[in-house]
Amino acid sequence: MLGSTHGTLTTHFRARVVACGEEPHAAVHSMAVAAAEGDLDVSGRPLYAPVPDLDRFFRPESVAVIGASDTEGRPNTGITRQLVAWAERVGARLHPVHPTRESVFGRPCSRSVGDLPEQVDLAVLLVGDPLPVIEQLRQAKVKFAVAFASGFAETGEEGAAAQARLAAAVERSGLRLLGPNTNLNAFEAFRDDLDGPAIALITQSGHQGRPVYTLQELGVRLSHWAPTGNEADLETADFISYFAERPEVGAIAAYVEGLKDGRSFLLAADRAARAGVPVVAVKVGRTETGARMAASHTGKLTGADQVVDAAMRQFGVIRVNGLDELQDTAALLARARKPQADGVVVYSISGGTGAHFSDLATGAGLKLPTLSEEKQRELHAWIPGYLNVANPVDNGGHPVGDWRGRKIIDAILADPDVGVLICPITGPFPPMSDRLAQDLVDAAETTDKLVCVVWGSPVGTEDAYRTTLLGSSRVATFRTFGNCITAVKAYLDHHRFAASYRSPFDEAPRTPSPSFRKAQALMRPGHQLSEHAAKQLLRAYGIRVPREQLVTSAAASVRAAGLVGYPVVMKASGARLAHKTELGLVKVGLTSASQVRDAYRELTDIARYEGVGLDGVLVCQMIERGVEMMVGVTHDALFGPTVTVGLGGVLVEVLHDAAVRVPPFGEDQARAMLGELRGRALLEGVRGGPPVDVDALIEVVLRVQRMALELGDDLSELDINPLMVLGRGQGAVALDALAVCR
Repeated sequence: MLGSTHGTLTTHFRARVVACGEEPHAAVHSMAVAAAEGDLDVSGRPLYAPVPDLDRFFRPESVAVIGASDTEGRPNTGITRQLVAWAERVGARLHPVHPTRESVFGRPCSRSVGDLPEQVDLAVLLVGDPLPVIEQLRQAKVKFAVAFASGFAETGEEGAAAQARLAAAVERSGLRLLGPNTNLNAFEAFRDDLDGPAIALITQSGHQGRPVYTLQELGVRLSHWAPTGNEADLETADFISYFAERPEVGAIAAYVEGLKDGRSFLLAADRAARAGVPVVAVKVGRTETGARMAASHTGKLTGADQVVDAAMRQFGVIRVNGLDELQDTAALLARARKPQADGVVVYSISGGTGAHFSDLATGAGLKLPTLSEEKQRELHAWIPGYLNVANPVDNGGHPVGDWRGRKIIDAILADPDVGVLICPITGPFPPMSDRLAQDLVDAAETTDKLVCVVWGSPVGTEDAYRTTLLGSSRVATFRTFGNCITAVKAYLDHHRFAASYRSPFDEAPRTPSPSFRKAQALMRPGHQLSEHAAKQLLRAYGIRVPREQLVTSAAASVRAAGLVGYPVVMKASGARLAHKTELGLVKVGLTSASQVRDAYRELTDIARYEGVGLDGVLVCQMIERGVEMMVGVTHDALFGPTVTVGLGGVLVEVLHDAAVRVPPFGEDQARAMLGELRGRALLEGVRGGPPVDVDALIEVVLRVQRMALELGDDLSELDINPLMVLGRGQGAVALDALAVCR
């Protein structure tokens, strides 16, 4: 279900309004307002996510069931029965529709949509082909519809074509459609006896949401379930935007197989980040998607999943690997209060347990501060002096069986550097484990700090687990070390992210810069630019390049070398000439006129032999000292232009050490990209070398991003390699560049 992000959503939504001839829904209206107010970026794309008014979908006043049945043994009968029960729970009037039935489950049955006794909010389509019904729903001014039918895009090209026809009909109608190929999960029974913030669930595969739904049996509240299916219309992004605005939602959990539109997803994630609502997602598809046919290094460095991963991190979406991690992380983020500090203390009745857990937690990036000497002396009032209490805290076992256990817990939680207390209980050992569990629950009720317990028993029937721990809304209980560490790290990372989040869409350029107008004149649609032309493109955006001249004779090359200043580098320059070094078309360190003259002749001879067309030979200033980096632009099928930064020169070929972001992004994300590089120490100076001008490197990344935003689809690829980053305060110079125009 991968889609293209290259159309403008504004045009899409306007077309819906015009085609319907009706008052647009809230989502359509808000998009039209955004366009009117100029909330579009420099390429004409929306900067803010519309929030679809889904209240009437989840809480309709009236529902029509098209194809309703009460004949036992038929699939539609079971679905109709469940919908009848659901309508009664939510207080909706249900109207069966069937061409040959007088009644269904004792309710009067309409023969067609046009015969319904009232305008309905939601139509549930229990028909094999929903397409013919869409026009009827439009005429009846139905707001929402659900299509269960399968046999669409999930079946191949023919099914995809059928889904495209269905999507087009829905777009013309003005209603909003869930599905096709969806299920009854939206109409499940949710417990109404649970308190506190809830999890809102989004899944493309209904069965994959069952573990999160079952959390209700452990006391975790669930408010909504959106099974998006094939997403012919309503998609994951729509529900993220809607749930982010719901006051009862504490976290959004999502199982995503494919994103319909990358831009829509980022806008929705941005809305959730603005609201401080965490989004936790399993996104399948981490495997390699195959080699990419790209001329530049940049295009070969970033696979589709790496872009998805980076885009999620940019906007605070917490990506987890499994459904067990999804349920545990979402539950913790929904229920836990804001951390008071980021320090984690591990407290156990076994030194081995504490050491094991601490190793894993530290390796995952959690901060385990050493407790102060004063705090350690306090703890040793109840714990034998030969035991370690610096962190992890080992109580030796016996203190948990009496009054000392609660004193220890309270003392740890009172430390201002401690925000999280984690107690791994590897197995039940009554009465110690039972008393310890109760003390932890009691202490959690008196503090705003997070208390976590890992109950390691594989049985899970113990009263201390089932009643004491799961009966507490304040203690976060896990079954494995790994899930606890994943969830706690996500909890601390989310609140750190939320505290400093500034939407990049607020600062995204609305109008083209003067650089854009200069760059337009240099673009050659459908062609790869020569190095000389590519560097002119960089100059247009204020990116520094060496002093250089393009020459077409040996004599001119000597004159150019004198003007540029020895030593010089000479390079063949021509369109479609991607990797010059491999062909011997680069000469470095030339220090005399004779060397320059000979180099010119050799370069042109090689070019003729290799059949390479040249526009001339570049005579360039030679810049030696610095760290070679690579900055580039490539296009992702889902997200559009992406910006990549990594180690340059030959290291890009060997190490593939790069980080990627999806524009727009700010300086903070540009710096975070550098922090992700394995070779980042090179920028700080190694073996006595001086640190380089990181600020200049960041400036180049941001200027390249501006180029990607403004040139959009017209710039297919850009590869600056190497970008020589000089010593601190000396800037960065693009020594070579490749650009491909679409």
